[in-house]
Amino acid sequence: MKGFIKGVVVLAVLALVVAYLASPILTVNAIVAAAKAGDEAALERMVDFPAFRDSLKDELTARLMAEAQADPDVRNSGLGGLGMMLAPMLVGGAVDALVNAPTIAAMVRTAETPDPIDAATTTRPEPESEDRDIRQSYAYRDLNTFVLGLTDPDRPDQTLKLLFKRQGLFGWKLAGIDLPDARTT
Repeated sequence: MKGFIKGVVVLAVLALVVAYLASPILTVNAIVAAAKAGDEAALERMVDFPAFRDSLKDELTARLMAEAQADPDVRNSGLGGLGMMLAPMLVGGAVDALVNAPTIAAMVRTAETPDPIDAATTTRPEPESEDRDIRQSYAYRDLNTFVLGLTDPDRPDQTLKLLFKRQGLFGWKLAGIDLPDARTT
């Protein structure tokens, strides 16, 4: 009888560990399905928009600053310095206007980040064809961060990484982004 109870406990612990480690894949599959279906309500529930916007602002600002530092004309001019000081505000405003459920859906379907310059003219990205062959890869960054890599076969060196953060024991939300290298975009 003790062996049976011990076996049940071991199986229960094993099932808990498997569920703990596999739970982000269920969320990833749900967000991909919602993006393809255009289900904005489901996307709203699965995305931590304030955290995602902050992450995208950080990524875009860092990219902009790196590009400005690499350009000697910008680096050595007074206006370039002013532009580098104002860049975070401009990026922040564009990201706040641009990031919403339809934009997230478009990112998942196309493996592309939207262009902040088009934010003023594009309010709702058009759904892409279901035939797009976006490759998905999965990895844990740490126990509380799961990465969905999205790669368009036409641009194999540009993997968009969506970062999911753990919410409680088994819950996950899209909360961050790692953009592809600037030299390849």
